[in-house]
Amino acid sequence: MNSELGTVLVTGGASGLGAALADAVEAAGGRPFVLDRRAPRDGIDHELVDLADSKETEHAVRQLCDDAPDLTAVVTCAGVDVPGRLEDVPTEVWERTIAVNLLGTAAVVRAALPTLEANRGRIVTVASTLGHRALSDATAYCASKFGVVGFTRALMAELQGRVGVTMLSPGGMRTAFFDGRDEQYKPSPDAPLCDPATVAAAALFALQQPPDVDIKELVVAGTVESSWP
Repeated sequence: MNSELGTVLVTGGASGLGAALADAVEAAGGRPFVLDRRAPRDGIDHELVDLADSKETEHAVRQLCDDAPDLTAVVTCAGVDVPGRLEDVPTEVWERTIAVNLLGTAAVVRAALPTLEANRGRIVTVASTLGHRALSDATAYCASKFGVVGFTRALMAELQGRVGVTMLSPGGMRTAFFDGRDEQYKPSPDAPLCDPATVAAAALFALQQPPDVDIKELVVAGTVESSWP
């Protein structure tokens, strides 16, 4: 495997999977750089950005590429969801889910692509098991994650031989993702949720492959996962 990680851009790196991945990258000798609305833990370089704003996001990524020409990877961990029936979720909330999860992913990749291509780098997009299976009361989240699946598979075809592309589809994880929801949308206390560090290790595995190998797709979920298969 290739342990020369260089700078790794992690979206959503202030918490959850993104924070776990930033820790994993640092432990492996790389330099994590976080884009998030909130600051990550002390010691992690970052820029405060609202990933729902594509222009702001692209500007921040291009600035990073100028400042860190050793950027070798992008991992799009940022994700939001406010579940509810379509008629009950306010328009702005529904559309923000699409903006962060799908349009923010595309904006980050688009802006980083010239540097990644120059460095023969890698992209790991974070989809979801709900990007493969639709559930009620999750129209925005499923639409966004189904979109990430299609975006990533098309990107693989477009960039093959130039930039490595991996799609990571996690199941439920023990993070703050479920905080603030109505009780009916929270997992039960005994739900088989994954440790985000385990999912982060899978992303790191994809990043550390030799240049002639791509891990195309990964699904990481609890052994009893209600949303998979």
